[in-house]
Amino acid sequence: MTLRILAFAGVCLLLAGIIPVVRAQNDTHTVYLPLVVRDAQYRTGEGTYYAADGTGNCMFDPSPHDLMVAAMNHIDYDNAALCGAFIEVIGPKGSVTVRIVDRCPECARGDVDMSPQAFERIADLSAGRVPIRWRIVSPNLAGPIAYRFKEGSNQWWTAVQIRNHRNPVARFEYLRTDGQWQTVPRQMYNYFVASSGMGPGPYTFRVTDMYGNVLTDTGIPFVEGGVINGAAQFPPP
Repeated sequence: MTLRILAFAGVCLLLAGIIPVVRAQNDTHTVYLPLVVRDAQYRTGEGTYYAADGTGNCMFDPSPHDLMVAAMNHIDYDNAALCGAFIEVIGPKGSVTVRIVDRCPECARGDVDMSPQAFERIADLSAGRVPIRWRIVSPNLAGPIAYRFKEGSNQWWTAVQIRNHRNPVARFEYLRTDGQWQTVPRQMYNYFVASSGMGPGPYTFRVTDMYGNVLTDTGIPFVEGGVINGAAQFPPP
């Protein structure tokens, strides 16, 4: 890969080439790495806690060994746009990084409802409700992004969830048989659903994060209820 850095007007742009990655099946995946920025804007609201186990509206599996999780207020949840995103929450006693796994319908804009284990990193549990500020962050993750096909999916109705992504996912597309990219709408329950199906597969998928970084995976087989790893992870800020 060839990297060039151009600096002008106090701004550095990172221009990355195309990276071919070979999987175990000898499929080649192309990863496009454009400019990456960090969302440093803090939101403010109130922090609370609930009996979180990693499940919720985002339809992720339970994570008993990782309870640094939280539910996002309905407004900032934004039709599952923040599902799987990581946020840094700062409270009276300190800060904690949590993964968004659920939606809090009754929470006001800016509010975050955390697991007790996460809440006690920023405040005493006895406080119950405290002022917070938070922002989206991009932590190091092990492994590439992954695709999960929802139960009931088939070639005529196909639902795909993106997992293990370090940055919030903004868009999901698949390559149609006519060579055109088709954008798939996201549902409130954090699956991208092609109501007319994507065909029998294998598929070529393209995933774009909120910063414009794009990952493209080819040769993804259809496995109902299964999780298929991609080839790469989104780059850090």
